Amino acid sequence: MNNIIKDFKMSTLEDTKFVHPVKITYNQNGVDKQWEAVKSFDSVAVLLYHEEKNSFLLVQQFRPPVYLNDKSKLFTYELCAGIVDKDKSLEQIAREEIDEECGFDVPLESIEKISSFYTNVGVSGGLQTLFYAKINDSMKIHDGGGINDEQIELMYLPIEKSDEFIFDESKAKTPGLMFSFYWFLKNKS
Repeated sequence: MNNIIKDFKMSTLEDTKFVHPVKITYNQNGVDKQWEAVKSFDSVAVLLYHEEKNSFLLVQQFRPPVYLNDKSKLFTYELCAGIVDKDKSLEQIAREEIDEECGFDVPLESIEKISSFYTNVGVSGGLQTLFYAKINDSMKIHDGGGINDEQIELMYLPIEKSDEFIFDESKAKTPGLMFSFYWFLKNKS
């Protein structure tokens, strides 16, 4: 993935669409405290295993917050994922994300729940539900890449390279991605 980032600036959030900065005050064990947080959407993520390629299908995309903290990270490696902002089941949202980001049509009944966990607990505490699905070339319906102005690229990671990938600190990746690899190696391989 080739990213050229220009005119990167930071400003104060006032009218937000996806996250809402808040100040929380509370009393814990007789001590008044305050915390800055972000109210955000919950999310779904899907570990996609391509049967014919014996590989995981990952997405690569530019993430401004990662770049803000490390200018050497022009993109992240992630599971196919999306926010829960529709009145649909989590499995239906996961299925739509697989279509939009990766270009595969996976039957709803083939999407298996792995677990749910909280992400970024010090800032947003959003709940992410992790799923698993097998894909193959017969399910491919388009090139993927996201919708609207998303710039998502796809990457196949061979299973035998997943352990090395997990510990490669030069690659920006999420804990959910690393956890899902271990889940797969324990439960599916």
